[in-house]
Amino acid sequence: MKKYLFSASFALLVAATTVSVTVMTPPAFASTIKYVVNDVPVTTGDIEHRAAFLRLQRKKGDAAQEMIDQTLRTAEAKRLGIRISDAQVDAAYQRFASNNKMPLAQLDAVMEKSGVTRGHFKEFIRAQMAWSQALSARYRSGDGGGGLSEQDVVKRMLEKGGAKPSAMEYMLQQVIFVVPAAERKATLGKRKREAEAMRARFNGCNTTREFAKGLIDVTVRDLGRVLAPQLPPEWADQIKATKVGGATAARETDRGIEFIGICSSREVSDDKVAQMVFQSEGSNDKAAEELSQKYMDELKAKARIVKR
Repeated sequence: MKKYLFSASFALLVAATTVSVTVMTPPAFASTIKYVVNDVPVTTGDIEHRAAFLRLQRKKGDAAQEMIDQTLRTAEAKRLGIRISDAQVDAAYQRFASNNKMPLAQLDAVMEKSGVTRGHFKEFIRAQMAWSQALSARYRSGDGGGGLSEQDVVKRMLEKGGAKPSAMEYMLQQVIFVVPAAERKATLGKRKREAEAMRARFNGCNTTREFAKGLIDVTVRDLGRVLAPQLPPEWADQIKATKVGGATAARETDRGIEFIGICSSREVSDDKVAQMVFQSEGSNDKAAEELSQKYMDELKAKARIVKR
């Protein structure tokens, strides 16, 4: 579910990479409040940026309605306690540029000259990532089949002629070089160098706390056993590519600089695995779209939307 929604959002932007950066920059305009959605303003500037975004994708759509929907989704994610950090957004923006073989400067130029702006695109990314997590939470809670018991899932798979699936189970350890928000600008670079030095010495989870002794504000957390379908999306690829006894690359997060150590891994096959695989892979694109639409219809039915 989460993987599909995130990928689908970015697939819409492939056409944008072929747009010439010599496109005329739209004229400046005075931004005013056009809608108020549950006390959150949607401005004419927001709508103009989204209209430019639709043109860049060569996609038809109602820019005002898209911004209203995005505002509702963002508010719902916030209500659920979902927070997408600037570091996560920046990493996704960088991946989009890399996947399309574009330096960041070129992607920035496309966004600015087309009238989308880098800031608007990043907020789109943030909203899509948050909505993806909100949908995953809804799916796991039971809507769309995610609430089936482990035994029910296995029974359904076997009835369809499938075998009970297997998945990798990882024993993980998280190392966080804490950087307080007030000190982020001054100390982030230094903390990253410290984290990289410790990561280079990492040779298994048994010695991590010994290495951390004497270091200031370093947290070592044993995450326990985590099945592959449960891995956080932002870490999953790196964890799967890292050998046992090694550690992922250090990366910036809202807490500071982090890396994940791979203590052990093994292939397991049981009812819990079947349920995880069913939830992460069992839905198709149509089912995901239907769940998203149903969720949005509920939010709109309860929303207060005022046009100015």
